[in-house]
Amino acid sequence: MSSFSTHVLDAARGLPATGVPVVLSRGDGTVLASGTTDDDGRWRAPDTAALTAGVLHRITFEAPSPFFPEVSIAFRPERTDRHHHVPLLLSPYSYSTYLGS
Repeated sequence: MSSFSTHVLDAARGLPATGVPVVLSRGDGTVLASGTTDDDGRWRAPDTAALTAGVLHRITFEAPSPFFPEVSIAFRPERTDRHHHVPLLLSPYSYSTYLGS
C-alpha cells in the first residue's frame, strides 16, 4: 500500500505555510482524504487513502497567494510499494513542486 504526504513552504517568508487546506483525490474527482497543514506546513494522508499505481491522482491546495488562490498538482504513481511525498514551494507569484522522499 502506498502512503502520501506533502509539505507546503512559503518561500517569500521563508517559513512553513500553516493551516493550508489540502485535498487528495483521484483523477475522476473521488476524494481520498482532506485536511490542513500543521504548524510545520506538513500534511499526511491517512493510511486509508491508498494511491493506485498507474491511475491519475491530484493534490489540491487552497493557496494563501494573491495570484494563485488554488494550486492543483496532477500525478500518476508508478508504484504502490513506496511512500509518495509531493512538496509545494509557494510564493505570491510562483510555485514549484517535485517528487520528494
